[in-house]
Amino acid sequence: MARYSPALTAWQAGALGRAVVAAETQLLAEVCDDVFGLELLQLGSWGAGRELLKSSRIRRQTLVSGSLTGVEAPDIVASPAGLPIASGSIDAVLLPHCLEIEPDPAAILREADRVLLGEGQLIVLGFRPASLWGLKAAANRSGYPPGFSRLISERRLRDWLTLLGYEVTAARRYLYVAPSEPAGDPRHSALGMLRRGLFNPLPAGAYLLKARKRVYAPTPLRLRRRERARLLGGLVNPTT
Repeated sequence: MARYSPALTAWQAGALGRAVVAAETQLLAEVCDDVFGLELLQLGSWGAGRELLKSSRIRRQTLVSGSLTGVEAPDIVASPAGLPIASGSIDAVLLPHCLEIEPDPAAILREADRVLLGEGQLIVLGFRPASLWGLKAAANRSGYPPGFSRLISERRLRDWLTLLGYEVTAARRYLYVAPSEPAGDPRHSALGMLRRGLFNPLPAGAYLLKARKRVYAPTPLRLRRRERARLLGGLVNPTT
């Protein structure tokens, strides 16, 4: 189970951290307008409380974290790789950079798949290794943001989702800024993080993938019928 780092909490409370979370909140509102249901699960604390979920149309929202420390106490304290939740009971699962900080990301994906209903939706936020953010994470001993030393590429995540039987329905890249503290109003900087423009020509530093859990019904095998003996006048054909 990963420990929630006080250094990561401090980074999220800084100007750049607040701007990143604000941009991701706006992005989720744009991409997840078709995510409905009764139960939404967020694995891992990210941002101020349920900031990422404030535009969600799902009625009940549950925050799961491996530690009580953080901006807000979670609803459930448990390892994301071992959830105390019934199988097939959740309509949508949000993983906001959870795969990058936990020790076994593949186990977390399998656990998210277990609790998701058929046709349920999985939303993943991640930093791109092939970006300035990825280079800074690799160069820093403690990773960047703090604790993010092992980033997962979008291509690798797509492969994992395909193996689990998911269909990627939406993909967005964002964070077109350098990993340095923004000058001025962080909310204004957050708006520019979602769109590449004249003043932010850098490659995207993060991505969002939304995938749907496909359930394929088994195809029944048609049994070969036995050939009936030919009848002549109601009698079986004579044999030699």
